[in-house]
Amino acid sequence: MAGSRMKLELSRVLQGGGRLGVLRGLGRTGQHSLELPGCLLYTHFGTVPHLTQDTLHTLSSLPSVTQVTLSNVAEHQEVLEDFTDGFGKFAGLHDTVLYCSLHDPATVCPAGYTTNKTVSVWGSGGRIELTAAKFMALQKTIRPDWYQSMADGETWQVNTSRKRVRKSVDRTLAHLDECLLLHEKSQELEGVSVFGVVEGGDILEERVRSARETAKRPVAGFCLDGLQTGSVDQPLRTRLIAAATKELPEDKPRLLQGVGRPDEVLLSVEAGADIFEGFFPFQVTERGCALCFDYDISPDPERAGRAPPTVLDPDEEKAEKAGDSPQNGDTPRADQTQMTSFEMDLKDKRYQDDFRPLVEGCGCYCCKTHQRAYLHHLLVTNELLAGVLLMIHNVAHYQGFFRALRGALATDKLDVLKRRVLSDAGGRTERKE
Repeated sequence: MAGSRMKLELSRVLQGGGRLGVLRGLGRTGQHSLELPGCLLYTHFGTVPHLTQDTLHTLSSLPSVTQVTLSNVAEHQEVLEDFTDGFGKFAGLHDTVLYCSLHDPATVCPAGYTTNKTVSVWGSGGRIELTAAKFMALQKTIRPDWYQSMADGETWQVNTSRKRVRKSVDRTLAHLDECLLLHEKSQELEGVSVFGVVEGGDILEERVRSARETAKRPVAGFCLDGLQTGSVDQPLRTRLIAAATKELPEDKPRLLQGVGRPDEVLLSVEAGADIFEGFFPFQVTERGCALCFDYDISPDPERAGRAPPTVLDPDEEKAEKAGDSPQNGDTPRADQTQMTSFEMDLKDKRYQDDFRPLVEGCGCYCCKTHQRAYLHHLLVTNELLAGVLLMIHNVAHYQGFFRALRGALATDKLDVLKRRVLSDAGGRTERKE
């Protein structure tokens, strides 16, 4: 759109729809970029949960784009208006691109509160109803580098009617038109990018209509909404993403909302998604768990920067956990709050005398300094340090997965990565009854 410097440079497009590239020209001065496929840095009110800025920046290769949500920010509008310098400075965020989304992807929002003229977000004080004028006033106060347009995304529930889905698409297009009109009149938002939202629930025809109509508007990119974990099974999600992205221009990015599990990320990238929200490490941390799935597809462990996978002893622990839970993909509609087979539950007593790092060869501070037994002790005694150390590891591991994903796309090894991630994690299921 007018004033936006955002530019997508694709270096590779797979036949099925997977894309490798770089999103350049990010930020008000255009000096930042984001490698694709990639994920955003998830925050609560500008802060990565459990981590100070100093602790966060001990991690290398962090995403260049920080996500904040209106559900966290809207109730502080008056304070931000008094501050006048935008949310980035208010939260002490430096050298990062600020992206503002409508809802927190790690939190399920109550349904039934949208109208033809309003959407609702939920902060700590309850529901906040937003008209397009109030939504845009918030954006002018926050001053993001890019933001998601207002949208009616309440079609993710099971058995949503076709009529309700059609209304969602119509409302979202009307909201987008009104937001774009107000955006063009705003000096404060000059140079800021707008992402249009593609709705359509689980109805293919409505997904295609929403994508086709949204693509006609002067937006910088697209958010694919209503496909989050728990709303549709992965085969249907893949078909809906593929159908929608065929209607979208190749030179603009596609952000898939509410999907973070590694298996779902891999299959969604194959279908054409570029960007993901980085909330999954936070959810794993809140469960007292550590990401431990293997994504190393290099034949040379030293060159890959990671030792051969020794996360769990294959004979000992696979036998312990045989039959505990389904393997990846067996449950069609996974609950975001449930433990997945990509993580280990460090609260389990088996770790009280396990003196190995969380993941052999991981270079994060937690794995280089502490053992599983120490993390187990911190968790069972409710020490705050447990969340800090787990978040350090989980963010580092998740970012490593996305680097491996980009490497697999560049070297024609995506199938190898899929087999490694899916079968390896399925064999190491840690869930307990």
